[in-house]
Amino acid sequence: MPRLSFAFAACVAFSLATGASAAFAQTTDSQTSDAGFQDWLAGVRQEALSRGIGASTLDAAFKNTKPVPRVLELDKRQPEFTRSIWGYLDSFVTQDRIDRGRQLLVKHKALLDKVHAKYGVQPRFLVAFWGMETNFGDYTGGFSVIDAIATLAYDPRRSDFFRNELFQALTILDEGHITPDAMVGSWAGAMGQPQFMPSTFTAYAADGDGDGHKDIWNNLPDVFASAAHYLSSIGWDDTETWGREVKLPSGFDVEQADLKIRKDISEWQALGVRRADGRDLPAVAIDGSIVLPSGVSGPAFLVYGNFRAIMTWNRALNYALAVGILSDRLEGKGGLLTKRPVDDKPLHRDEILELQRRLTDAGFDTGKPDGMVGPMTRAAVKGYQKSVGLPPDGYPTPALLSKLRGG
Repeated sequence: MPRLSFAFAACVAFSLATGASAAFAQTTDSQTSDAGFQDWLAGVRQEALSRGIGASTLDAAFKNTKPVPRVLELDKRQPEFTRSIWGYLDSFVTQDRIDRGRQLLVKHKALLDKVHAKYGVQPRFLVAFWGMETNFGDYTGGFSVIDAIATLAYDPRRSDFFRNELFQALTILDEGHITPDAMVGSWAGAMGQPQFMPSTFTAYAADGDGDGHKDIWNNLPDVFASAAHYLSSIGWDDTETWGREVKLPSGFDVEQADLKIRKDISEWQALGVRRADGRDLPAVAIDGSIVLPSGVSGPAFLVYGNFRAIMTWNRALNYALAVGILSDRLEGKGGLLTKRPVDDKPLHRDEILELQRRLTDAGFDTGKPDGMVGPMTRAAVKGYQKSVGLPPDGYPTPALLSKLRGG
């Protein structure tokens, strides 16, 4: 993916690919030091030397490197259920996280204000990302980044992607920002408190306190500066917020609810869109899009340019909404006004696979069925909904699957 970002979900998206090499996927404890891997690692070493990475760095990095079966297990693990916006918010925008985030905003105000002044990213958003990624630094992962990425680079499924990440990780070590033993992260190689992939680190990590190192594991000035540098580089605008919950008028054309459709706030106002409490939309010249994360029965949002920046960090719609809503709660705003539907039930992954196959058989292409609801699946759902006279909101439900079955 082009962003190669610190968003851990980037690797999750890659990890959901299927068709692993049977020989490697079935690695056992007795095979973890096989000659094939060591030969491959020797080739990586030679290429790293040719890239200018020091021999002593490679000696330290590869001292005990071997495939990690647990990484492959996690890589192949599929989520059993999709998650509605309600379930996502229940998990990530908790009262404990809100309370703690507010305390940390006060505690680190001077530092956050300094970072804001330099990079133009509001403190509440930096703290929201921090809370979402690692619960404010509590959970940064316990895998050796070198071992984890080497394991995934040796696996043929996405070897090119992770091989590049491995060289980036070695570059970080060679520049002296962290030691191999301290370079820990997720099973997919996402590192530190903001969960940067190594390539994002080499492109955007910042030395926030001027000590000559970029330490996103333990140094908060570096953590905040690095996150803000990344966001500012992808177009963050601190004169705007992320978006807001809105109320749609009766008869609203749900086909207008699409991130591809942008209108000035005044145009949405003219179409009858209002704030969730019924008040007029702000009288400012900002383009926005309407999104319906759980279809016509769920909440509606008018989202702006910063929302798109959040989705560059992590392409999951629910993640982006959670960051925005958490940032609002940190500022003292209330929660959603839309009430949770009583029949809010996510589809099981097997049901999504069935839905995709049935849609494709009916002439609505979903791409390769993978059990994940991505843009192609949502477009196919919209097309089918239109064909049978349902509101084309693109949201797959048990009722929709039942209809596809002929129920």
